[in-house]
Amino acid sequence: MSIATPQRESAATRAGALQARERPLAQWWALTGRGVAKVVRNGELIFAFLSPAFLAVCFYLPLRSIMDSAPGMNYGQFLMPIIVLQSVGFAASSAAMRAANDGAEGINTRFRVLPMSAAVPMLARTATNLVLLVVSLMCASVACLLIGWRADGGVVGTVGLFALAAAIGVLFSMLADGIGLVARTPEATSQAMTLPTLILGMLSTGFVPLSQFPEWIQPFVRNQPISQFAIAMRALDSNTATWEIVRPSIAWCGGLLVAAVVLLILGSRKAWK
Repeated sequence: MSIATPQRESAATRAGALQARERPLAQWWALTGRGVAKVVRNGELIFAFLSPAFLAVCFYLPLRSIMDSAPGMNYGQFLMPIIVLQSVGFAASSAAMRAANDGAEGINTRFRVLPMSAAVPMLARTATNLVLLVVSLMCASVACLLIGWRADGGVVGTVGLFALAAAIGVLFSMLADGIGLVARTPEATSQAMTLPTLILGMLSTGFVPLSQFPEWIQPFVRNQPISQFAIAMRALDSNTATWEIVRPSIAWCGGLLVAAVVLLILGSRKAWK
């Protein structure tokens, strides 16, 4: 009979602890690879470019001559924030649909019977969403450059502009991921994402100035999140940003973070029951 020495027990303990630490990382890496492969296979990278290009064609071409006639108006520069926001909105919608499809296809049910933490699939979806978000921001930048946008805010303003856009995109994706988990079905998720995005996008200062809206709806248009994000992004882009201009966007980001965390907790509990 062999008796384990303290040295052997210590080595075995360290090996077990190392394996326990590496297992969640390996699971996260495998699920992230699955998610990115699904993004490529579903053609979402193509749509990430088509989405801002389609928006630029539909609004810039027909409205350019009208909007550019206003004193001091460069419509390509004016339109840039909404194109970027719509692009990150596309990434968020894709995130919601992936989360809903995982629930509908029984993927989450399979994960429940595996020795896996509930945080691993969520973190893997987050990493996948970040990959698509980066691609969407790059495609939006190209589309904006093609319609005449130029970075006039200098290094600080341009970095601030894209930092704000990236933060909004991350929060949108987290919120959409939670909606997909709670809704579970792709049909319900599509309805929950499409209508608010459409209403807030059209009733915002993203496409036309506030003065072009009827007076009775201007308070809503001015204070809703898409308008505030667009205002802050334009200020950063023109190097005229102040705390008073950026503060409402920061407040809306805080609200999105709270809503996203609540939905993710509820959705994760629902998916892992």
